[in-house]
Amino acid sequence: MSEVSPADRPLRFGANYVPSRGWFYSWLDLDTDAVRRDLADLASLGMDHVRIFPIWPWIQPGRGHLRTSAIADVRTVIRLAGESGLEVSVDLLQGHLSSFDFLPSWMRTWHDGSLFVDQRVRDGARCYAQALTAQVVQEPNVFAVTIGNEVNNLWPANSTTLDESTGWADEIVTAVREVADGRQVIYSLYDDALYAPDHPFAPSDPARFGDQTAVHSWVFNGSALDGPTGPTTTSHAAYLASLAAACGPADRPIWLQEVGAPTAEVPVAEAEEFAGRTVACATALPTLTGITWWCSHDIDRAQLDFPEREYDLGLVTVDHRIKPLAYALRDAVQEARRTPAPSPPVTIAAPVDIVAEPKRRAEVAPGSAFHRAWVEAGRQPDGTVIPARIVLPE
Repeated sequence: MSEVSPADRPLRFGANYVPSRGWFYSWLDLDTDAVRRDLADLASLGMDHVRIFPIWPWIQPGRGHLRTSAIADVRTVIRLAGESGLEVSVDLLQGHLSSFDFLPSWMRTWHDGSLFVDQRVRDGARCYAQALTAQVVQEPNVFAVTIGNEVNNLWPANSTTLDESTGWADEIVTAVREVADGRQVIYSLYDDALYAPDHPFAPSDPARFGDQTAVHSWVFNGSALDGPTGPTTTSHAAYLASLAAACGPADRPIWLQEVGAPTAEVPVAEAEEFAGRTVACATALPTLTGITWWCSHDIDRAQLDFPEREYDLGLVTVDHRIKPLAYALRDAVQEARRTPAPSPPVTIAAPVDIVAEPKRRAEVAPGSAFHRAWVEAGRQPDGTVIPARIVLPE
């Protein structure tokens, strides 16, 4: 494979927007001045986009009731992003955020039904997703909509099987695309879909549905195997993306839609190097289209009951101090844009076709013999990794 010049592969750079004031509860009483300041923080770092997260039950509190004022607030945030020169990706079914689930009461308690199986719930979710999409795509700076933030996080409270979740994904992606006016439609799952043997979401679905394959890379899932800046840890995003790519068409674009530096695994003193190495490795993938860091701003510690790792994931503090990590991330992306993507050093065959045999997904999970072989295949003398191309066995 020949090198791809930076001019031929523009790379998006943005953040998942976590409001500095009030977390996502801020949707309940939108403060446009606070939002404007948050977005200015991100624009100052040279970002070109944000991903935003309207809260599903606050827009559709009843299956037949959509709050037009809440939808208007979403469009207001999109316009404020445009004022800062930022494009926007809108997530639809929130769904799951930072360990909290937000599900409307019309699908729970006495009305209990699975999002993925119960047709009444599926119909309600589909109508909501179409209605919100039809509104937000009227804003010219919206470039994508994502079905939801890791919808597979919702399955413990919403029973499903591999076939049922795939059928649900096909149905809702198709419905959203009908009203998306040519914007990208994305279907994102967290990494158990690729790693966990009994997980009821198929590894091929993110590479099958929608317009790009989205991957969410976190090193608190057992992939930080050699310290915060070791080659195995800092190549995890690229490994996950390479494995996801193997489950779909070879030339399908890939979006690193979430990646971050949790302080338990990546201490602050090493976060800058972690970001630089992670970006360098991931952007060596010739089909990578963008990096969206998790997240924009820290969570105020006056907000209670979050897992400890969630509070300090931001690039910017709640009082608008930009962290050294943010500048290191910016510089790494700028360098990647100037540097041609290298050819993969080798092609390496996975030991199992996880699309055909999903119960064998553990054989390619972090720490597996195959994962370690992939790292070694691309390891460079300086300890960095150039991602090997993964193929599934025929």
